[in-house]
Amino acid sequence: MINYWKQSKNNVYVAAHRGFSDSYPENTLPAFQAALDLSVDQIEFDVRVTLDNELVVIHDGTVDRTTNGTGKVCEMTLADLKKLDAGIKKGEEFKNVRIPTLAEAMDLFAKYPNLTLDIELKEYPSENEKAYEVCDRVLEVIDSYGFTDRVVINSFSNDLNEYIYRTYGKKYRQHVYYPMTVMQGKITVSPYEYAYCTCMFGSFNSLNIATPEGFAMMEELGPQPWAGACVCDESSVDTAIECGAHLITTNRPDKVIELLRQKGYHA
Repeated sequence: MINYWKQSKNNVYVAAHRGFSDSYPENTLPAFQAALDLSVDQIEFDVRVTLDNELVVIHDGTVDRTTNGTGKVCEMTLADLKKLDAGIKKGEEFKNVRIPTLAEAMDLFAKYPNLTLDIELKEYPSENEKAYEVCDRVLEVIDSYGFTDRVVINSFSNDLNEYIYRTYGKKYRQHVYYPMTVMQGKITVSPYEYAYCTCMFGSFNSLNIATPEGFAMMEELGPQPWAGACVCDESSVDTAIECGAHLITTNRPDKVIELLRQKGYHA
């Protein structure tokens, strides 16, 4: 069996946040392809459900910010969403880029045998009664593509995190957050008891990143400490390295990979 997870504080993985979102329309196939062309270690993206129960890749609960349309994703059909332009707000060169389905994204990712994924579930039980069903369906898709050992499942919802842990044990790697106060819902089990990795929020060196002491504490607890999407330049890369991050999620995968390689922190 291939070991997809070789990251460490000395071999820092790079995850493209919603694809190469600094230069391409986020959570779209062109953004994903541009990141893949850089040989990133991981793609991070978000999944929601439509009115007609189709799984789509989009971050916000509405289409307003990223498309030329308006309205809630959960109140629109897939056909409605496919009529929207998800690229034009990023630039004229991206005109007519569409919101992808989860299957369309997975079809692309399946062509890259060493790629890992960070899939964020954006439907929360506190907001959508379909949240648990959507979670199960996403996991089924992951399994059907043979990505079970190549993903971390990401959510800010404690209810959803604990549902996955209770239902599936440790079949799926889970991605949680630090501190616990940034997560939603009731905590009945410490997420650091079952999580594979933790995105380390906080306030250090003007970045939304925890202190080196916080990273060291998380390593002692068990989950790998990861740095979030605030990392984008040499100063923030140096901070992530200083803290001991095993992975950096970034909107600028081109810059971060280049810097890590120059500094000897990316294989």
